[in-house]
Amino acid sequence: MLEIQQLHKVFPNGVVALDGVDLFVPRGEILGVIGRSGTGKSTLIRCINRLEEPTSGSILLDGRDVTRMRGGELRATRRRLGMIFQQFNLLTSRTAAENVALPLEVAGAGRAERRRRALELLALVGLEDRAGSYPSQLSGGQKQRVGIARALAAEPSVLLSDEATSALDSETTDSVLDLLRRINAELGVTVLLITHELDVVRRVCDSVALLDAGRVVESGPLGEVVARTGSALATGLLPSLGRVEVGESEIALDVVLLDDDADERLAAALTDGARVEARATERIGDRRVTRALVVTDDAADAPRLADELRVRGARAEVAR
Repeated sequence: MLEIQQLHKVFPNGVVALDGVDLFVPRGEILGVIGRSGTGKSTLIRCINRLEEPTSGSILLDGRDVTRMRGGELRATRRRLGMIFQQFNLLTSRTAAENVALPLEVAGAGRAERRRRALELLALVGLEDRAGSYPSQLSGGQKQRVGIARALAAEPSVLLSDEATSALDSETTDSVLDLLRRINAELGVTVLLITHELDVVRRVCDSVALLDAGRVVESGPLGEVVARTGSALATGLLPSLGRVEVGESEIALDVVLLDDDADERLAAALTDGARVEARATERIGDRRVTRALVVTDDAADAPRLADELRVRGARAEVAR
């Protein structure tokens, strides 16, 4: 479990990078932290592993405050915080296996143990046949897989991923995200994932937090966030309905329903003169999400229809 309480980071030049961040990451989940460049995302992740010193606040890892740790206690805790970097940060003079084994070498593990663990992890990330390859001989996606394997070398309980897919093409990004989700499921590793892409959040995360000007302005499980009225995150996370033409005299409602009985609840709310003009369904986080454009030719009945949909657990807003 990772919990961040009122975390502040003010740089010597007076720039406030983090301004009272509160976050909670349950054990075994993937939390995506999203925001524009300059909002404090990378500073947040570097404060968690103490590559940056927080100005104030607490970072609790299984109830113990990382900000108060020094010396050997801090070094031991850092081994529980695996780090995946945007630009891979592999040593060019070392093979893939030697890069993966580096954290174990620093920790004092023997040569045989380092080799065994490195080969095991390279197999986990699908690179068992590239153990002897140098970074210059690997593609971008393969380098990132080596970086992920290295981050797992010391058997961390938390993985910190700093824009790990932003330097990759879309196909490679998908394969790396699938790998992170598999590692999360198979090893039970908690993941805090920094990104600027909502598609990454939609694809792999259980929950999301929006960071703006060093503050968390919205957060929650994906299934709950997409159902919130006025959510800044929901628009980007919801399934797209494409371009839909609606008659001049008609009223359109943008409707969102969660879970497997959404179609039945939607059909039960419709009245004469109302129809579903477009519909899309996909799984977001741990919930099945249905988005529909409901159109009625009776403008006076639109508020009642919206209320009926809300009674049935939908988010319903007038689209036009």
